[in-house]
Amino acid sequence: MTVRQCKRLAAVCMPIAAIVIAGCMLGPDYRRPAVEIPSAWRLTTEEAAQTSDVAWWDHFSDPVLSHLVRTALENNKDLAIAVANVDQAYAQYGITRSALFPQLDGGASAGRQRLSENTAPQQIPPGHQAFDDYRLNVSATYEVDLWGKLRRATEAARANLLASEEGRRTVVLTVVSSVASAYVQLRALDRQLDIAVATTGSLGQAARLQQTRFDEGATPESDYRQAQSQFETAAAQVPEFERQVVRQENLIRALLGANPGPIERGSTIDDLKFPEVPEGLPSSLLERRPDIRQAEQNLIAANADIGVAKAAYFPQISLTALFGAESAQVSDLFKGPSRTWSLGSAATLPIFTAGRVRSQVEQAEAARREALYSYQRSVINAFEDFEDALIDRAKFEQIYGEQAKNVEALQRFRDLAVLRYREGVTIYLEVATAEQSLFNAQLQLVSTQSQLFQSYVNLYRAMGGGWVEKADQLGGHGLGTSPARSPDDR
Repeated sequence: MTVRQCKRLAAVCMPIAAIVIAGCMLGPDYRRPAVEIPSAWRLTTEEAAQTSDVAWWDHFSDPVLSHLVRTALENNKDLAIAVANVDQAYAQYGITRSALFPQLDGGASAGRQRLSENTAPQQIPPGHQAFDDYRLNVSATYEVDLWGKLRRATEAARANLLASEEGRRTVVLTVVSSVASAYVQLRALDRQLDIAVATTGSLGQAARLQQTRFDEGATPESDYRQAQSQFETAAAQVPEFERQVVRQENLIRALLGANPGPIERGSTIDDLKFPEVPEGLPSSLLERRPDIRQAEQNLIAANADIGVAKAAYFPQISLTALFGAESAQVSDLFKGPSRTWSLGSAATLPIFTAGRVRSQVEQAEAARREALYSYQRSVINAFEDFEDALIDRAKFEQIYGEQAKNVEALQRFRDLAVLRYREGVTIYLEVATAEQSLFNAQLQLVSTQSQLFQSYVNLYRAMGGGWVEKADQLGGHGLGTSPARSPDDR
């Protein structure tokens, strides 16, 4: 083929190729499903969104907690796994997208062969049965995406990549929230342990006093046994809280990506500050929660897979081209007469598949329905999480206030009972009852205080938002974080 002929062929083929490339796209185009937003909450567009964008863990005013969050973001193994998943999805997107472009391959070969003397002898001069063969070529193959199969596959791969990135952000959200909750619970256990130790000390002193009075005949055995029982009951709480403290430390160490060991302490639970909470529900909640965005990207991928499956009903067209040289002498390989070329096309059309293609389409459509329901469930769960966090914060504030008053009343009751007992007005049972009630109330007050702090954590976790990106920045380039991988980087 001459150069002029090649130019004419290109002039004819290029418009056709442009039309083909812009061909139809099988399968449905994605449209975000409509969701019902609860009308019971006041929606805001600025205030709540801005409040939930802060690094709220710093507002607890505990530098140790802030340090633990940063360490977890750098070393948490779940985050490291999530980053690896993103890297895999990014690579898979590149693999899938490469099918949209022509594939070029180069080849070279050198060999020597001998032909049979009994094969077409009239064409092989005597003594020339053995000869050398040198080849050099470049080949190109291109699958014409007439039905949009490759574009739909690329669309699905892109959505899977974005879903994996949102999955990583979900892990960031979970890790930060878990560290904050675990640390608050640890400080609550520390406080409960202190209460148990102090109560055990005072009850031990009372039990020894009652034993002395009993030995001297100044008090009945029932008072002595009551005091002894109270002491043993409180003393049994000390190793129990010590056990829980160690387990809580190990939990935090695991979140930090470290082996079991002690955890540094900062502020006591009484010194921790409550972070500012947003007023109302951000109207952009559906865009702020990474788990919702992940579910939507999974839905986009499943939607695109339908087009991939439907494309199997139609012909698959591919174009091939080869340009090269072939010669029996290396010195002649790059000379004009040694040039070789070939152009070709091929089409394959499924005729009988025993229902395989139809089943693949049905499978893809069912997968899309599953992804749709998962998306709808994630939206419902988001509103449920937000509502639960709001009600928990409001009610735990009320409960904590009432329990604090109860502790004050029981402290006064205990003091009066001790005074009445010393004056001989009442029996020791009244003192024992007051001591036990106060001990239980103090422990319950700390437990409620911990739940109140955790309700603030859960509220920020339910809202998602800009603080997840701030946490990403804190993580730097540790195991758990990496720069966001955008499909547009390809």
